[in-house]
Amino acid sequence: MNINLLVESLTNPALLFFFLGIIAVRLKSDLAIPANSSKFISLYLLFAIGFKGGQELAHSEWDLGILYAILFGVGTACVIPLYTFFILKKKLSLENSGAIAAAYGSVSAVTFVTAASFLEMQSISFSGHMVAIMALMEAPAIVLGVLLIRWSGDGVGQNTKMGGIIKHSMTNGSVFLILGSLIIGLLANEHEAEGIKPFTTDIFKGFLAIFLLDMGITSGKKLKDFLQSGKFTTAFALIIPMINGVLVAYLSGWVTPDVGDRFMLSILAASASYIAVPAAMKMAVPKANPGIFLPMALAVTFPFNITFGFPLYFMIINIS
Repeated sequence: MNINLLVESLTNPALLFFFLGIIAVRLKSDLAIPANSSKFISLYLLFAIGFKGGQELAHSEWDLGILYAILFGVGTACVIPLYTFFILKKKLSLENSGAIAAAYGSVSAVTFVTAASFLEMQSISFSGHMVAIMALMEAPAIVLGVLLIRWSGDGVGQNTKMGGIIKHSMTNGSVFLILGSLIIGLLANEHEAEGIKPFTTDIFKGFLAIFLLDMGITSGKKLKDFLQSGKFTTAFALIIPMINGVLVAYLSGWVTPDVGDRFMLSILAASASYIAVPAAMKMAVPKANPGIFLPMALAVTFPFNITFGFPLYFMIINIS
């Protein structure tokens, strides 16, 4: 791994605020971000990245490359739960295996936003349609997770209508906002859109830093209990995302030569959902334990990706 790239990634101010949040928990500080403020910042980040993606998409030329990238992303979201489920069910219950497989097949919007900041630090852009791909990758993994539990079990979740699961996945607040912002950015008058550019661009990094501080506090609270829960889930939360990210970093070269787009596809494959999937699984598979898959995604996979994953996938893309 390129040491300079790793050091540059680890000294990113936003990431350092993430570490500050973890340290605050370890030192038993009363530092906290008010819940309402945290929610607002989350909505702002999703709005900003969606709107900017729509603006980029408005200036893009639609071609087969975009279609291939969309198919590649959605295909990735389908393949990951299929193979991870059979690994997981050797050690865990069907319900937990399906929920974790869905979480790792789905994506993390926060990881996507942080990755966008990483690329900006490298002075590299990515295409607007990557935002649409991210949104489209949410639902397939959730549906497959539920179907895998049904097919392998004794009727668990049989009364849950798949149409309801799909609708719930696509109308989940984070997915709905980023898709809606993407469409608005695509349709917005270019001159008028310039008027809100300071809000969507200039203050983005500051809000991201505060949000990652909050994420550090949340991760710090969950990490200790989770690490005591078992070596298998911890190893899975580290190794599987890395395998997914590395494979897509290589294979995405067949879909697009664009470094920024390949990096984003890698991050989407390596990330795990801790917003949309827990909400969907609570409705579809109530026996699945969020105390397992939520800390896996939030307290292990997310920190690994933003510290070591980003420079690793970026390096692979640049040498392949």
